[in-house]
Amino acid sequence: MPLALLALAIGAFGIGTTEFVIMGLLPEVAGDFGVSIPTAGHLVTGYALGVVFGAPLMTVLGTKVSRKRMLMLLMGLFIVGNLLSALAPVFGVMLIGRVVASLAHGAFFGIGSVVAADLVAPDKKAGAIAMMFTGLTVANVIGVPLGTLIGQSIGWRVTFGIVAALGLVGLAGIARLVPDMPKPEGVRLRHELAAFKNVQVLLAMAMTVLGFGGVFAAITYIAPMMTHVAGFADGSVTWLLVLFGLGMVGGNLIGGRYADRALMPMLYVSLGALAVVLALFTLTAHNKIVAAVTIALIGALGFATVPPLQKRVLDQAHGAPTLASAVNIGAFNLGNALSAWLGGIVIAAGLGYTAPNWVGALLAASALVLAFVSAALERRDQVTGSVPAGSVPAEERTAVSP
Repeated sequence: MPLALLALAIGAFGIGTTEFVIMGLLPEVAGDFGVSIPTAGHLVTGYALGVVFGAPLMTVLGTKVSRKRMLMLLMGLFIVGNLLSALAPVFGVMLIGRVVASLAHGAFFGIGSVVAADLVAPDKKAGAIAMMFTGLTVANVIGVPLGTLIGQSIGWRVTFGIVAALGLVGLAGIARLVPDMPKPEGVRLRHELAAFKNVQVLLAMAMTVLGFGGVFAAITYIAPMMTHVAGFADGSVTWLLVLFGLGMVGGNLIGGRYADRALMPMLYVSLGALAVVLALFTLTAHNKIVAAVTIALIGALGFATVPPLQKRVLDQAHGAPTLASAVNIGAFNLGNALSAWLGGIVIAAGLGYTAPNWVGALLAASALVLAFVSAALERRDQVTGSVPAGSVPAEERTAVSP
């Protein structure tokens, strides 16, 4: 794998850290600014919405520059956002800083996925994408727990200052290691938008929303579930999330490896197993040891879907994949928000802290159904020789391919 992937992984590590570390620092932030915990929670919601809307916006704005330059600009935006958060004199400024940092998230992973895939041979594209996403998964194992510890012991502003410094390292790595890849000639915004007419692209994005949404339906409420149902102490939740992060790392690498060999079968296995494990979590959550193992499995199976889904979007979007790739990253965050909302509804309805696991299982099962539908439509098109709407014709694809 090229060293350029290391630079992308470092940037992903910083982005993953800033996205999730705020969850462990909400009490400290709320106390410093004199706001309630629910109000401080807007820092999480604002970031997620920034990713959803920022992914297409920043990608469209970046169509006029090379992908390497755009990645550098995005890392610069990420640094500015985290510095704003670290130095914010009032809560409103910190919220602005969170939104500014989030605008870089979706476009960085979307454009980074295209760049990573272009750096390697065709049969290693999913593995290259997985290598970049390893930075995000490792952030949940090292960056988030360490950032939380630093924030609680020294100060949350120090945490965001360190994250900004990570952004500087990522920026320097991209500038030094990522090759100059000029913007593909002939690609226009209409080419990028045309990908959304392709039903296969839309199906892949729907699988992203539902599949990864299944993961977050359970993980969003992991703290009350583990403390009230499994009987863990409050301080154990951090280490349970580390287990979840370790599962994410392993699942991401496995998903990247096998997606290059058999993409759709990899999705069938990972989504099907995820639905089963989430359903079983309603039972295993009552035993400490089995619950801990289940959490790691959810992380592994959930992130095993990420490289194949991202590659599926790149494959189906053909010669104009950048916007579709970025929007698919926003789809992950849309799934997170949707599943957290649904999980909250079933808990509020009095169904218990394990009820979100059933929500997650149903979401993952729905994603599996869409995977079968997508494969069936693809087989039909191959038999009839038809080209899905939104696909770039073969003769035009030659002119616009990276």
